[in-house]
Amino acid sequence: MIDLRIKSATWEAPNIVSYELRSTDGSLLPEFTAGAHIDLKLPIGMTRSYSLLNQQGERERYVIAVQRDRTSRGGSKWIHQNLKPGEIVSVNGPRNNFKVDEEADKSVFIAGGIGITPMLSMTDRLKCLKKDWELVFCARTRNSTPFMERLQSDARVHFNFDRERGGTFLDIASVIASYGPRTHFYCCGPTSMLESFESATVHLPRQQVHIEYFSAAEPPATAGGFKIVLAKSGLEIDVVAGKTILEALNDAGIVIPYSCAEGVCGTCETTILEGIPDHRDRILTEAERAANNKMMICCSGAKSDRLVLDI
Repeated sequence: MIDLRIKSATWEAPNIVSYELRSTDGSLLPEFTAGAHIDLKLPIGMTRSYSLLNQQGERERYVIAVQRDRTSRGGSKWIHQNLKPGEIVSVNGPRNNFKVDEEADKSVFIAGGIGITPMLSMTDRLKCLKKDWELVFCARTRNSTPFMERLQSDARVHFNFDRERGGTFLDIASVIASYGPRTHFYCCGPTSMLESFESATVHLPRQQVHIEYFSAAEPPATAGGFKIVLAKSGLEIDVVAGKTILEALNDAGIVIPYSCAEGVCGTCETTILEGIPDHRDRILTEAERAANNKMMICCSGAKSDRLVLDI
């Protein structure tokens, strides 16, 4: 965890503000790769994850964008009301669960609203590598679209405004079908868009399909009835009904870094040494789940009587 200073706050679109963060002493920041995010630890007891939208290789700053969500649990509202230039914020990361494949012959990005943020750094990276890519950016109207000035001059960027005259929702299946079989596809946006994207790409090899979620696919595992064994101390903790593994550990005084509590950010990823987990996250691939050697303890449970974790 490091403390960073807000250097500037910039209006990008209605309810969307970008923030430039720099070190308090002028030192370089930890490196990151395109598609990465950082966790902001807020004074109100919340931790929230935000994608880095500046170019990979920049070490003097991090840039994020925060949309004030009408259904916010308090995080984005607090940030919009309180994070001003000069303020200090605690940051963890960077971490990357949405990496761009730099070897792909062709990359196509589909973004919805604030889901554009990780793709800004990803497309910048592919520009630097002189790779072939295109971006389809979906928004309600031109006036509600963030980063228009940054994107509209690039012929590889295509906009879809469904609330403007003659506008319709993007036909994702048609977009996918219009590209060659070796194309890599990326999607980030509202749940309805991501579900359509998953359906449209179900026939493709999984290594060519990349997706980042904002919310959980299913409720966390809270059935309980198993033990957690901490390998480094030998401590055994009962996970009772109504509690997640993370909550049981916190109740026992074991502090584990976490952010989303929904299995979409990867902050709480933990190595499994023994036992069978009940995966509920939206990060691990099917192959990673089948390997049963890591899990997101904020939302996943156990199918065995005990789980031995590398904690």
